[in-house]
Amino acid sequence: MARTTYQDLLDAGVHFGHLTRKWDPKMAKYIFMERNGIHIIDLNKTLTKLEEAASAIKQIVKSGRKVLFVATKKQAKEIIAQQAKAVNMPFVTERWLGGMLTNFTTVRKSIKKMSTIDKMQKDGTYDVLSKKEKLMIQRERIKLESLLGGIADLNRLPAALFIIDVKKEHIAVTEAIKLSIPTFAMVDTNSDPSNIDFPIPANDDASKSISLIAGIIGQAIQEGLDERKRDKEDEAEKEAAAAKAKVDTTEASEAKRPRKAKDGE
Repeated sequence: MARTTYQDLLDAGVHFGHLTRKWDPKMAKYIFMERNGIHIIDLNKTLTKLEEAASAIKQIVKSGRKVLFVATKKQAKEIIAQQAKAVNMPFVTERWLGGMLTNFTTVRKSIKKMSTIDKMQKDGTYDVLSKKEKLMIQRERIKLESLLGGIADLNRLPAALFIIDVKKEHIAVTEAIKLSIPTFAMVDTNSDPSNIDFPIPANDDASKSISLIAGIIGQAIQEGLDERKRDKEDEAEKEAAAAKAKVDTTEASEAKRPRKAKDGE
């Protein structure tokens, strides 16, 4: 069953690109036509690329790995944060810190610092500090939460990135390429799709378009999570059945074994 339809994409304005003078020639193969000075994206190609991306990202999640959602532009931040939280995936929606992937060890130290502050508040250490020290720590905690809260549970590098607007998030794309991390992204007519592993030609400025595409990717991720859970349950059932069969075989063997005669018999 198709994840979406041509009409759904049309209704969400996924086909609206940028002004023709702002285009990137590498997007030519995804452009259907030009209308009133604006490039129109070929939605048939969007459907194809979206299905490819959804299928691939589903398999990544099914294998037990994480996908990092990235969107720092105003109209995408809330949509992406909500979608990532819904499928329990990490996200970056405030600012991409240079080295967030390539210098992940240092980033993990900052996340650990955030956990240390939380621990201080719970064990009473925070209470004995001066008013000024408390204020400084509170400010630092708020700043860390804003920048790193969405990746607080990310203990290792993500297996893939899902990005809204590759032109704006070019640092994230560069770091992912350097580390050979697959990228999935909404790519508008003003962007270069050549460095993206799974480009999805789409309007990355309209909230309706972002919401629709992100929702489909989120749905694919949920499918991967559900299938992984089912596979684990099936495996557990097989192991339990095998263990029971082993016990039954052992008991049967014991029953067939000749009984030793007791002394005096």
